[in-house]
Amino acid sequence: MQSSIPTIRRPATDRVLAVLLALAAALLALPAWASVTVHFQSFNGSVLFGRYPHTFVVLQGTLDATGQPIDENYGFTARRVTPAILSGPVEHDIMVEEPKYIDSTNRHFSVTVPDEIYWRIREEVDAWRNLPGRGYDLEQRNCIHFVGAIARIVGLSIDYPERLMRKPKAWLNLMAQQNPWLNAREID
Repeated sequence: MQSSIPTIRRPATDRVLAVLLALAAALLALPAWASVTVHFQSFNGSVLFGRYPHTFVVLQGTLDATGQPIDENYGFTARRVTPAILSGPVEHDIMVEEPKYIDSTNRHFSVTVPDEIYWRIREEVDAWRNLPGRGYDLEQRNCIHFVGAIARIVGLSIDYPERLMRKPKAWLNLMAQQNPWLNAREID
C-alpha cells in the first residue's frame, strides 16, 4: 500500500541554506577567541630625566568570559624617590605608566594567558599595593621582585641573583635565557 502523503523534495539551494545555518549556529556556540598578553618591560633609566632603571608589566588583550578589553600596566616603586631608599624600607606604590612612556621602553618578552591567570595577576598587584607599612625595599622588595612574582604566576622559572637586583634590563635578559621557550632575544 502506498502512502497518500506526497514526498516533498527540497531544491539543492534549500539544503545548502540549511547547512550554512547549522554551521553558523555551531560557530556562535563556540567561546570567543580572546586572551590577554602580559608583556615584560624594562626602562634603562636616565639621569637627565630623573628616572632610575625600572621593570614593569603591560597587560593587553580581551577577556574571554566578558569580551572586556584590557590595556593596563603595573610597576612597583617607592612612593617618593629620595636618598632614604638607600637605607632601608620606604613607603611603596603601584605605578601606572602613560602609554607614550611605554613606547620608549624595552619589551623583553610576552606571554599570553587565559582569564584565570589574568585575575591571579590582578590579585597579586592588589596584594603588593596593599602591603602594610613600608613595602618598598631596594634590596629585598623592589620592582624586580614584583615583576618576578607576576612571572611566576604566568609559569616562568625565576631567579634573583644579587648582582642583578638593581639592573632590571639585565635581570629580564637572564629570565629570557632561563626560559628558552619564550624565544626572546637579548636586549642590549
